[in-house]
Amino acid sequence: MVPGAKERPVQEFLNALLFRPLAHLVVLLLLRTPVRPHHLVLFHTGLVLGAAWLLLRGEDLGAALLLQLKTVLDNADGQLARLRGEVTELGRYLDTGMDFLGNLFLFLALGLRTASLEKALLAFLVFTFVQSYDFNLERLHRLAKGLPLPEGPKDRETLGLRLFRGLYALLFAPQDRAITALERFLERRLRLDPSRFWDEGALAGVVNLGLTTQLFFLGVFLLFHEPGAYLTFVLLQALYLGLWYLWRIVRSIPSPR
Repeated sequence: MVPGAKERPVQEFLNALLFRPLAHLVVLLLLRTPVRPHHLVLFHTGLVLGAAWLLLRGEDLGAALLLQLKTVLDNADGQLARLRGEVTELGRYLDTGMDFLGNLFLFLALGLRTASLEKALLAFLVFTFVQSYDFNLERLHRLAKGLPLPEGPKDRETLGLRLFRGLYALLFAPQDRAITALERFLERRLRLDPSRFWDEGALAGVVNLGLTTQLFFLGVFLLFHEPGAYLTFVLLQALYLGLWYLWRIVRSIPSPR
């Protein structure tokens, strides 16, 4: 485990193998500097916006490189916060909100570049839903296993905290409630075994569709100048999620005695 890395029941493969170790090198350089975690969040959000602009202009190699650098710094901000003891409630909401903003502009650029705004919007919804599923399934896994939830400290009330908490409540809280309600409904109605329905195998099915993996593959598609193919790749994840869900249900049906 890289020092300062977020502990998760199942790790995203590309994060563990490549991006977290690279991020730790950045953290070692920044540890004794005035740079704060939120500075990194704002900077790597700017990198995504820059990547979206380059993508729109057809400068695919530059966009692909900026996205990978963004992923390194996205890992670094959390590591830096944990190693310095600077984890904050505002930082958590700021990171989520800025990721949403960057992803929105990225898919807008993809839609304009491919002249397929409707396809890009649908792909953005699938993309966002996959990230929400990853987050909520890990919470259900922890609850089923009796593990503590990774709740951070509570900050004093500020305008910035209220703003980004409200943004989360508007954009993400309804998804969180819907996913949790669906999961619990199926578990009760079908009398599924929660120890299998929410186990590490179930988590592995979505954790490797996290933001790191998504941006890595967008970079790969851009290297081949195929932004439209990336949108198709994201849309196919909806089919994958359906098959993955069916597999989870079947494997969680208790054996007859």
